[in-house]
Amino acid sequence: MNKFLIINPFGIGDVLFTTPVIRAIKDRYPDSFIGYWCNERLGELLKDSPKIDRVFALSRGDIKRICKNSSIKKLTTLFELINEIRREKFDIALDFSLDSRYGLWSKLAGIKKRIGLDYKNRGRFLTDRIKFSGYAGKHVVEHNLDLLNFIDPHRRGHLNVPYSIEVGEESRIKARNILKEHGVAATDLLIGVAPGGGASWGKDAIYKRWAAKKFGQLAEKLKKDLNAKVVLLGSVEEKEIASLPSVARNDDNRVIDLVGKLNLKELAAVISELKLLICNDGGPLHMAVALGVKTVSIFGPVDEKVYGPYPPNDDHVVVKKDLSCRPCYKDFRFTGCSNNKRCLEDITVDEVYKKVNMSLRGVPPLFGGTTKQSTNCL
Repeated sequence: MNKFLIINPFGIGDVLFTTPVIRAIKDRYPDSFIGYWCNERLGELLKDSPKIDRVFALSRGDIKRICKNSSIKKLTTLFELINEIRREKFDIALDFSLDSRYGLWSKLAGIKKRIGLDYKNRGRFLTDRIKFSGYAGKHVVEHNLDLLNFIDPHRRGHLNVPYSIEVGEESRIKARNILKEHGVAATDLLIGVAPGGGASWGKDAIYKRWAAKKFGQLAEKLKKDLNAKVVLLGSVEEKEIASLPSVARNDDNRVIDLVGKLNLKELAAVISELKLLICNDGGPLHMAVALGVKTVSIFGPVDEKVYGPYPPNDDHVVVKKDLSCRPCYKDFRFTGCSNNKRCLEDITVDEVYKKVNMSLRGVPPLFGGTTKQSTNCL
């Protein structure tokens, strides 16, 4: 039995972009054992996957955060983790960390074949590597799949395979109960709105976000014109921008404010019950795509052909402005905006509403068992 360790310490989208790799491995080696080394936050979500046998949910950043006052504890925690990985006796590591330390730690864990992307010569501890300066020219998923050529040089297929994720039955039941407690009925048109995203950009995250005020205006239009119920979604840190107080105060029970009230598994489960999610470029978008839920997403400085829904199709509409200055995020760097955020500011509420209306044509009821789910579960 072949044993593979997937390494990706990044966020939701980055991890989901590796799921076609997992599917390709399972197709080629049905009896293989797959481990996944991710960050602590993503761990619980991945544990529901039928294709992942073991999750190691502790990244370098987690160790640094948990053990911030003790260098000795950092080293002890790290080597305990490396020893745990060593005990599984993995044959191959597929390293998507772009960080030389994970390559070193995989070597210390006794993994003989270590495959990865060599960014800025950080792949020195890898046995097999692809030199690259950043994701460009094709989707991140396709860059990730390229690593499989070191395992199976004659590999074919798996391009245009959707990334995917599994929602456990317990989480699904909890999500449905939450929605019912907020008065959501089976016949309601339930639309998610996530005005946040881009937390990894820090202070520059505002350059990835369509204005919260416009999301609020759009939500009002969805309620008035489509008689929709709107679920507001976001993290605790996004509460100020995502709660849209002027909308959430509405007393007709057509707004369900779940911002900061869901863990990651519950968020995925609630998204799986939506008819459509409207959002910026970020984690909730990719969760919806992975769950087979329709999306209308708004992209500013980031290239949707590289980081957008994969594969592109009519269920996932990207709203953008084709300006000569975009995309201005390249090779993991945002160079700053010299055009007054026109790529986002020029997108109107009516423009997004039109895309939403077109996407919703023929959408069935909520809890009737007809919500489209991905059949390519992670």
